[in-house]
Amino acid sequence: MNKHLRVSLLAAVAIALAASWLAAPAAAGPARGVTGLMPVPDKITVIDGRFRIDENLGVAGPGQPGSRVFHAAARFMARLAGRPALFFKQDYLLSQSASKGPAVSYSFQRVGRLEPNEDESYALSVKPDGITLSAVTDIGVLRGFETLLQLLDADEAGYYFPCVEVQDRPRFTWRGLLIDVGRHFEPVDVIKRNLDGMAAVKLNVLHWHLTEDQGFRVESKVFPKLHERGSDGMFYTRDEIRDVVAYAADRGIRVMPEFDVPGHSTSWLVAYPELAAAPGPYELERHFGVFGPAFDPTSERVYGFFDKFFREMAGLFPDPYIHIGGDEVNPDQWNANRAIRAYMKSHGLANNDALQAQFNTRILRILTKLGKKMVGWDEIFQPTLPKTIVIHSWRGPESLIAAAQKGYQGILSNGYYIDLCQPAVEHYLNDPIPAGSPLSDAEKALVLGGEATMWGEMVTPETIDSRIWPRTAAIAERLWSPAGVKNVDDMYRRLALVETELEELGLTHLKYQAMMLRRLAGATDVRPLEVLAGVTEPLRGYERSAQGVTYSTLSPYTRFVDACFPESLAARDFRVKVGRFLESRDPALAEELRSSLVCWKKNHPLVLPFLASSPALREVEGLSMALESVSAAGLEALAFLVSGKAPEKGWVEGRAKLLEEAKKPRAQSRLAVVEAVEKLVAACAPAGK
Repeated sequence: MNKHLRVSLLAAVAIALAASWLAAPAAAGPARGVTGLMPVPDKITVIDGRFRIDENLGVAGPGQPGSRVFHAAARFMARLAGRPALFFKQDYLLSQSASKGPAVSYSFQRVGRLEPNEDESYALSVKPDGITLSAVTDIGVLRGFETLLQLLDADEAGYYFPCVEVQDRPRFTWRGLLIDVGRHFEPVDVIKRNLDGMAAVKLNVLHWHLTEDQGFRVESKVFPKLHERGSDGMFYTRDEIRDVVAYAADRGIRVMPEFDVPGHSTSWLVAYPELAAAPGPYELERHFGVFGPAFDPTSERVYGFFDKFFREMAGLFPDPYIHIGGDEVNPDQWNANRAIRAYMKSHGLANNDALQAQFNTRILRILTKLGKKMVGWDEIFQPTLPKTIVIHSWRGPESLIAAAQKGYQGILSNGYYIDLCQPAVEHYLNDPIPAGSPLSDAEKALVLGGEATMWGEMVTPETIDSRIWPRTAAIAERLWSPAGVKNVDDMYRRLALVETELEELGLTHLKYQAMMLRRLAGATDVRPLEVLAGVTEPLRGYERSAQGVTYSTLSPYTRFVDACFPESLAARDFRVKVGRFLESRDPALAEELRSSLVCWKKNHPLVLPFLASSPALREVEGLSMALESVSAAGLEALAFLVSGKAPEKGWVEGRAKLLEEAKKPRAQSRLAVVEAVEKLVAACAPAGK
């Protein structure tokens, strides 16, 4: 290997592929190395040599105790120590002075601002005799520490960092995660552990969706009835909000609050019905959907209320932006209110869109007076509003393009709805500025980035981590790394590494499954249930709500479907191997496929005892039986393909009908291996059919 081997971005991905992710375990202990980085850096150069670590390692830099970068360096050392279980001699929580031994040295020019377009770039140099991390801002140092942690690798001699030169910067300045706590409240510890996860993959905006028809989640001293009557007692105190904001800032993450108006506002109007477009009283919604209650946009009392409310919230949330929602306003109350219709006529407002635009204009004036910028969903995009607002697109790239072409900044969430339980690849290949975009360079600069959206209808504190991670790491890479980084197989290989590392931050996305299954089964050894859950996925999109079960805020989210991961990586692995086998007819691949199919076929008898003793699990009997029959069909097909013998007449058609039946939803979930077995069966058909 040359002394300085320049590795371009795409070449680095090629090296990662050479690791043969399908042929090897996802990870061996904590080791990752150069081929495990996620997000992929902008530029990386691999150099001969290794920086070995032992108990003499220290961290040194200009950070003062109590500063953001000092805390980041301390967290880096603590997390690093936990992986090789080394007792570092440096008391890094008290001192970050120059170390007598090998050191990680960091430097920066200034303290970064928590606002869009701040410099998050960094340069990382790992050499055999030391590591240096430099950045324009302390936020860049934070991002570099995360990359360095991912570089940790191991061999027979111990742990080391591979020698590299990294020059890295984000592609987009706005890289967010929305957490909806209005529909289901999420305690502070849930928010904090997800902030840690965000920092690990270089996300930088927590979009805190704080109000909904089902709940108002912020303590208000000015209007206390908001949280007293609109929250069922589940809200964040002002001190808790300040604590979360400070916790996020310490990790280089902005916290942007969303107060959804004028629709999605039942919880507001439970407290103050006189502000509504129709007389109250109102009650909190227990179910989910788009409901009728809305603020009266013609009432001066409404704007007086918001002037005081947003003044209070501006003092709690230092972020330069406030999100006003503005989506899905049900017009029924406006249409039925004679005074509102008369107002529209007298003011020349042609329709409800024009009425809402006037409402948004008034709210914008209030926020501008407070030094805040306004963000809202697609519906606020009206030509009467100034170009200082930010359009948040849930409808799709077309609306984002239209906004940019008219000079508006925008962020994309369409395609990043992680609550819909879609596979990571669909999010990964969804680009805020896709190839062939009609936007000019100046218009592209108006696209700030994107946000993953964790809407709260179907999640609780127990399950929310599994719906966010690890798929959000794929979105984080899309928003950080250059556009050319889009090798799907390699993304999944690295995602398997990230998903285990996120556990060290306290996230429960992996371990929750076994805990939930043990509780459902009333047993400690639930391996057969884990096998079934491992190849089962919740119904995608909004299918689950259409299966005859009416969900509410009070429903139990503890069924078998809730214990299933949004995407079965075991099923994907099987599907990829099927494709490779059908191309190569490799006997080794055939044996791997056979082993999986035998395991799944034998699982149903092992599941039955759990169903007999647990009424809550009996709904999965059909699912388990389907896995047995699908696996049997797969084994038959594999035997035909390996032997070269043709099946008897009608076999392909019969098995195809069986597999079509197995695709049907059961227990609000689906078997994720059926399509791969279909390919095996179809390959057995005589040529020409």
